[in-house]
Amino acid sequence: MFFMLTGDLRDAAERRSDRGATAVEYGLLVAFIALIVVGGVTLFGQALSGFFSDLATAIGGW
Repeated sequence: MFFMLTGDLRDAAERRSDRGATAVEYGLLVAFIALIVVGGVTLFGQALSGFFSDLATAIGGW
């Protein structure tokens, strides 16, 4: 009986550990994607601003 109980406790602890690791992995993934988005906006921000400004002018002229 004792060995069954300790085995169950160990299994529960391993499951909790996996959930924590998964949360950290998702957090790192979100941070990496945010970094890519910020970098892209920084690099292409002026070009995109000009493009959308020209597009708004063209649509407004219809």
